[in-house]
Amino acid sequence: MEDFNQKTSMIWNIADTSLRGGWKQHEYQDVILPLVVLKRLDSILADTKAKVLEKYNEYKGKIQDLDPILKRTAGVPFYNISDYDFKTILGESKHLAKNFKQYINGYSGNIQDIFEKFDFERQLERLQGGNLLFLIIQELNKVDLHPKKVDNYQMGHIFEELLRKFSEMSNETAGEHYTPRDVIGLMTELLFSPDKKDLKKPHVIKKIYDPACGTGGMLSVAKDYILGEINNKADIFLYGQELNSVTYAMAKSDMLIKGDNPDLIRGGEKDHSKASTLANDQFFGEVFDYGLSNPPYGVDWKKDKEVVDREASRGYAGRFGAGTPRISDGQLLFLQHLISKMKPEKDGGSRISIVHNGSPLFTGDAGSGESEIRRWILEKDLLEAIVALPDQLFYNTGINTYLWFISNRKPKERKGKVQLIDARTFFKKTRRSLGSKRHEIDPKSKEKIVELYEKFEDNEFSKIFKTTDFAYRQITIDRPLVEDGKIVRNKKGDIEIDKPLRDYENVPYEMDIKEYFDKEVKPYVSDAWINESIRDHKDGKIGVVGYEIPFTRHFYKYEAPRSLEMIETDIEKVENELLDLLKRL
Repeated sequence: MEDFNQKTSMIWNIADTSLRGGWKQHEYQDVILPLVVLKRLDSILADTKAKVLEKYNEYKGKIQDLDPILKRTAGVPFYNISDYDFKTILGESKHLAKNFKQYINGYSGNIQDIFEKFDFERQLERLQGGNLLFLIIQELNKVDLHPKKVDNYQMGHIFEELLRKFSEMSNETAGEHYTPRDVIGLMTELLFSPDKKDLKKPHVIKKIYDPACGTGGMLSVAKDYILGEINNKADIFLYGQELNSVTYAMAKSDMLIKGDNPDLIRGGEKDHSKASTLANDQFFGEVFDYGLSNPPYGVDWKKDKEVVDREASRGYAGRFGAGTPRISDGQLLFLQHLISKMKPEKDGGSRISIVHNGSPLFTGDAGSGESEIRRWILEKDLLEAIVALPDQLFYNTGINTYLWFISNRKPKERKGKVQLIDARTFFKKTRRSLGSKRHEIDPKSKEKIVELYEKFEDNEFSKIFKTTDFAYRQITIDRPLVEDGKIVRNKKGDIEIDKPLRDYENVPYEMDIKEYFDKEVKPYVSDAWINESIRDHKDGKIGVVGYEIPFTRHFYKYEAPRSLEMIETDIEKVENELLDLLKRL
């Protein structure tokens, strides 16, 4: 078989030479990726195309549903009943665009669905000028994508590599749909690390799910890792839902090209309420062995609010029973959704890996939606580990991100514990900047992070905590309101407690609140008292329980300030430089 890297380069060059000038670089993928998909499908159908047309003409008008017959004749779950293929269509160059539309419309419904989401007809209109469509198809015909030359595995790599290149070029929006492969590689290795023994079993079957699957990269890498590193005979089924119609089409195409079931990629409808995972779970009632995702962060969920609030009102019978975060950021909704998709522990349980920014760690006071969600996750002992990643890993943002690992089947030594791993310094600089991406998790760094996780020890980069170490009790401190130098009193002469000065104190969860008050508050505010009427909604005790994970605080390293002598030396050096410059004027 020819080297698929060579074929990738050939296709890349077609895009670069044909579209330069007429299309912006980040638009190249809108033309080339759909055409590559069509070229591959055309190559797959080449050997049975004549038989399919024969069957179609034989039964047309006699049988209402020809779909099963034509798919069986094609030998794959799709077919084409157009008289054209990629070679014959070039014979009528004057009518190429019209004939090409007819060619696409000749595909089975599942393929037409993909191209409707690609919105490829709009690209066809642009390609009609300058004979571009003819030239691109002519060049693509020089790239042999027949299954005898390029198997599904290789074709998948060609498509993935093109996707990566195009995503790097469109770095201003790539982060919304595309997670760098070095990040996914770390996620998958950590996700499957405890399960290697189970995954090596003969005839093992596993289902993997991504509720914000983008172009399907996480799902593909996860499957490739299991088959390539653990068990090449495992049966892995990939499920995903995607909001954006174009990236949905790319994900579905990727599954089709690799021989996976494209019908397990859902979403992509123009109607947000149908495509959105939060508003319309298209895998209702299903559970999965593994979940992994990089959901949007810092993105509001206003469009989904009605459905989310309705589900939240159902409590834990719905997906959002723990609470809802502020409307400006839906990350913790995706996390709850993934947890709702876990298999019960008695059925083997599940593991989840999800990318978040820093907000879900600490946003929200005690009693807020975010705090209540963290509380639920930690009190159910679902949080296994959090890994702080280096900055500048993603194409469209340089911020620090965190990998959360969730499991409802923790091993004995991890029960009631949470591991925090500080991997912010484990990276290699990229040879060139790709948008905001200037760092990558190289193999050596990944190996070190995986080692820290697997050893499960306290050290400079890894710390082990009890789940309750992240809990606190927020108590309300009141003291008299003073106006014009006098304490406000009611008619009876008592201190007016309806108008107190109010403050709050966060007391470590396992510390006695009165002991804390006497030590930390009373000596400084002698007339203050604890408002005992404000109590937690769960345990009924004084104060409201909150949870936060102050990650950076636990890995803070004190750096002594520079000595006065060093500062004076630097000042003197600068003064001398300034004097020297003045003398030259």
